[in-house]
Amino acid sequence: MSGDDQAGGAAGAEEDDHGSAPGRPAARDAEPDRYGTGRWAAVPFPGDAQSPGGLLDGLPEQGQGAGPLPPLPLGGNRDQDPFRAGPPEPPRPSAAPWPDPLPEEGTDRPSARTPTTRPQPPAAAPAPEAPPEPGTRHPAPPPDTGGASPVPDRPQTRRNVIPFRGAAASRPANPRGGEAPEAARPPEAPGPEHASPPATRRPAEPEDRSDQVNEPAAPSEPVDAPRPPEAGPAEPVEPVEPVEEAPEGPVDGEVIAEPVGSVPDPVEPQPSAPRRAHAYGDAEREAVYRAIRERRDVRVGFRPDPVSDEVLVRILEAAHQAPSVGFSQPWDFVVIRDPRTRARVRDLVRRQREEYARALPGARARAFSGLKVEAVLDTPVNIVVTVDPTRGGRHTLGRRAQPQTAGYSAALAVENLWLAARAEGLGVGWVSFFAERDLARELDLPPHLEVVAYLCVGHVDDFPPEPELSLGGWAQRRPLSWAVHSEHYGQRGLPGEEPTSLLEETVAGISPLNRRAVQEARERQARMTKPAGSLGVLEDVSVQLAGLAGECPAPIPEPAAVAVFAGDHGVHAQGVTPWPQEVTAQMVRNFLDGGAVVNAFAAQVGAEVTIVDVGVVSDLPAVPGLLPRKIARGTADMTRGPAMSRLQAGYAIEAGIEVARDLVAAGNRCLVTGDMGIANTTASAALIAVFTGRDAAEVTGRGTGVDDGTHARKIEVVRAALRANPVDPADPVGVLAAVGGLEHAALAGFVLGAAAMRVPVLLDGVIAGAAALAAAALAPEAMRACVAGHRSSEPGHAVVLEHLGLRPLVDLELRLGEGSGALLALPLVQSAARALRDVATFDSASVSERE
Repeated sequence: MSGDDQAGGAAGAEEDDHGSAPGRPAARDAEPDRYGTGRWAAVPFPGDAQSPGGLLDGLPEQGQGAGPLPPLPLGGNRDQDPFRAGPPEPPRPSAAPWPDPLPEEGTDRPSARTPTTRPQPPAAAPAPEAPPEPGTRHPAPPPDTGGASPVPDRPQTRRNVIPFRGAAASRPANPRGGEAPEAARPPEAPGPEHASPPATRRPAEPEDRSDQVNEPAAPSEPVDAPRPPEAGPAEPVEPVEPVEEAPEGPVDGEVIAEPVGSVPDPVEPQPSAPRRAHAYGDAEREAVYRAIRERRDVRVGFRPDPVSDEVLVRILEAAHQAPSVGFSQPWDFVVIRDPRTRARVRDLVRRQREEYARALPGARARAFSGLKVEAVLDTPVNIVVTVDPTRGGRHTLGRRAQPQTAGYSAALAVENLWLAARAEGLGVGWVSFFAERDLARELDLPPHLEVVAYLCVGHVDDFPPEPELSLGGWAQRRPLSWAVHSEHYGQRGLPGEEPTSLLEETVAGISPLNRRAVQEARERQARMTKPAGSLGVLEDVSVQLAGLAGECPAPIPEPAAVAVFAGDHGVHAQGVTPWPQEVTAQMVRNFLDGGAVVNAFAAQVGAEVTIVDVGVVSDLPAVPGLLPRKIARGTADMTRGPAMSRLQAGYAIEAGIEVARDLVAAGNRCLVTGDMGIANTTASAALIAVFTGRDAAEVTGRGTGVDDGTHARKIEVVRAALRANPVDPADPVGVLAAVGGLEHAALAGFVLGAAAMRVPVLLDGVIAGAAALAAAALAPEAMRACVAGHRSSEPGHAVVLEHLGLRPLVDLELRLGEGSGALLALPLVQSAARALRDVATFDSASVSERE
């Protein structure tokens, strides 16, 4: 229900607008800040008895607009607001920036950000040095900075590098712009006072490669020869790396350093030892990576040939070599060949498969019906991997604070087995369609053992080039760049690339419609067996879908998923709705229980419903279907200052981008906007007024049907918010922070994420429309991915549609929100694509054309 607002009963409230002030969350006892003040400070951690609170907990009335938001500490290594500068300033949209919904573009822009590589100074040639005597460890002499060339400035970019050797704390760090790495410093001729102290034997240590990764090699420039020492007593020189104090007297087998003043025998210069002394050869290394690349979860194409005992032992031995916490080795392997046992397991799998299929939305259920999920009887041998969480005893090293690491260790054994099987030419299929305790009883496992994996193993006809679920369209592989963060979560960038924000990366990936596909779709529409233009707006929609997909005809936009973003609003304290604020959380629970209008409409059209908590004041249960992305416990009162910090607005935008990415990677081909938040139509009216330049009275509606007095007050509240927050519509992140809601910011990111993934996004009513204005200000081309599902009865929504040049598919005077209107339009969008694909042309059907 949203500020498109619910009508009547528990489903309706002005604004979304169900609200009166909720009870204040219980204050937390004073304690050290164990959660910090970062992005997820508002999110309860698993296992906490009490919620840690939110980013607005410093205010007297969280989520009720008690005052302006205090500055948010960035924490960690952040030294600036990543959203302050934002992407390059976009052109400010005019009153009708897209009069033609499908203009012709001159060229297609690339759809992904081009990685940038840091410039590296030329590497210095390794200086020859004499190898030390066996068993001798000489500390490196300190550099002579008097005549050495200065080390050039290095790019001040942070790299996510963990030193390989654990002694970093006991030796001087290599500061940026300071002393060059030890390997890059030319050796100095030892003088009498620079003689090495007696060496002490140490245990062999792994090679320290951190310097090599963190700093470029010193430039190849001449270095002045060391100046001769002046007469006088020699002063001791501190070594770069501390050495242990030598014992008195020689140690058996120890080589003592040359005494002061002695001259070592001349040694033929040799190049420095290679850093990759322990690396595999090229062929061996490629074989390892090939096994990783070609490992597949195989379900089809197994052969009945038996697997030899020798091969089985080898892959089990590989599994048994897996790393484990505290070297506890908590796994066991149950090898099953008996067809009777496997048949009983297959029956367990079939029952679970049927239950899962009944729970799927229509489009997913149809896709699932064609998938094979197990090969229990198709393979000659099954292997069950179990975990014993108690193995290793009470004091297993590393498991006290994280007992779940026993299961993680067993998962590593599964991966080892899988890779070894691929190297042996065996296919492996993981089966998880069973109740774990049912399978444990079937296999007569002791109660303390848990099943980690049920694996079907056998020879195969061939290995698929890609994962079977990807080939079948069930899901897509996530790019590596989505999963790599530099120094802290949210700062993106692969090693060698300049770190960037998710927002910048997403905006850079949004490109125009594909010109060729647009032209082909228009030509096909003209040849289809129907009068030209007879399908009206649906013809334009089909052309838009083709241009977005880059092919004609476009794929049918199914499966579809509606994401309902929920958040509370501090402006609720100004009396803009008679509904209590706790209705936001109550309706979220209703969504999760399947009892709301969005659930009914989604079931009708076969769409998945996902609820995203980006700013609900109350704590919500951790249940399937809810994505906990809480940035703060509601916003502050925008009539008394910004609704949120700029950083919070940026975080909410990125949360929306992530949700869009994840839903598309999960196989969805169409996204639908939904929303829930008491008082969110008031914030929507303020956003619309800013981005369109209209007066508050023109864009502020009655929500769920408030009386004249409340409506007049609502208009004045919007005007007061605009007076309290002078904003520039050319700064969309700043506008969202000043007068928006957390769900508005997340919806804007949701639209941007869908556009970057080139997936159509169906917009709902006034809340989604206000968010779309922000998305358009950030990336105008994002509107090419948008279809207006319906026209809300809220006056501000008509202004939005006019400003963006969007034509609604449905106009039924809806004002419910939740994504309800957009879901009703989903079959129309799918029908437009299906008509372009399936309707015959005059030529193919041998139908005469019009004279």
